[in-house]
Amino acid sequence: MFDIKEFLTQDHRECDELFAELEDAVAKKSGDIDEKFEKFYDDLTNHFKMEEMILFPMLGEFVTISNNPLRAMEMEHEQMRVLLSKMRKATEKMDKESFFSLSETLMLLMQQHNIKEEQLIYTMANEHLADEASYVISQMRSIAY
Repeated sequence: MFDIKEFLTQDHRECDELFAELEDAVAKKSGDIDEKFEKFYDDLTNHFKMEEMILFPMLGEFVTISNNPLRAMEMEHEQMRVLLSKMRKATEKMDKESFFSLSETLMLLMQQHNIKEEQLIYTMANEHLADEASYVISQMRSIAY
C-alpha cells in the first residue's frame, strides 16, 4: 500500500507522461491530439480535485493562516487551469506555435509546483495523516472522474 506521498507523487509522474505524449502528438500533428489533450486535462484536473477536495482540507488544521502553503498550491492550480484552457484553444486552432509557448510555461510551472508539493505538502501529509493514509487515499481515489 502506498503512503500519501508515494500515491500523489506517482500521480504526478503519470500526468508528466501524458503531457509528454500530448506534446509529441502536437509536434507530429497526429490525428489523436484532441484525445491526448482530453486525457491529460482530465488526469491533471482530477489530481487537483483530489488535493483540493480531500488532502488540503484534511491538512488545513495543521497550517497557520500566516504560513499557509495550501492556499499557494491552490492558486498555482488555478494558474495551470488557465494555461490548459488556452492550450485547448491553441489545439483547436491547430496553432502549434502558441501551443508550445503555453506548454513551455505550463511545464515550468508544473515542475516547480510538483517539487513544492512533493517536498513540503506530501511530506506534511505523511507526518500528520500517516494513521489515516489508507482512508485519505481511498477518498482521493473516489474523486476519480
